[in-house]
Amino acid sequence: MKISADFTVVPDDFAKAAAAPYRNAGVPIISFPFYIDQIEPEARYLHWAFTDPDSIPVCGFEWIHWTVANLPIDALMYDFNDSHALSIPPDFSRQLPAMIPEAVQGRNSSASKFVGRDNDPAITMRYNGPQPPDKDHDYYLHVWATKEPLPGLNQGFWLNELLHALRNCDETPDQGGIFVTGKA
Repeated sequence: MKISADFTVVPDDFAKAAAAPYRNAGVPIISFPFYIDQIEPEARYLHWAFTDPDSIPVCGFEWIHWTVANLPIDALMYDFNDSHALSIPPDFSRQLPAMIPEAVQGRNSSASKFVGRDNDPAITMRYNGPQPPDKDHDYYLHVWATKEPLPGLNQGFWLNELLHALRNCDETPDQGGIFVTGKA
């Protein structure tokens, strides 16, 4: 599997410098577009996690920015410029519940009781854009593809539940990833 984007630095609209209409309670909430290509032909579902390993020295843990599970591949459009690459459009996180209700989004780190943010699902169970406080951070988008949906994952699952479900599924998931930079 190959994951790609039209950028290496997350554009302002999806990150710390996002304009006010692209924020909720100060948090960037418009997810960035990306592409998924070279998926195993038998795969039917996508799952992903977008995290910030560089946040560990800052807050003591890897910040979870966005998780998705059980997204049917056949519900996605192919990129017009590449008939092999699936296109995840901008603002997919906010549109997903209405477009593809069987897919679920997990909690991000804004849902942590240690962060102290409002418990608004539009913030805690959707995309939260990069906002590195100290320096540029490298963010990792890890995508998995499976033949079957992962059981037991509901809206608001935690990343560890996704990882357990992937480990316990009866197949070896196809997977790929990409690093992108978020500007301080």
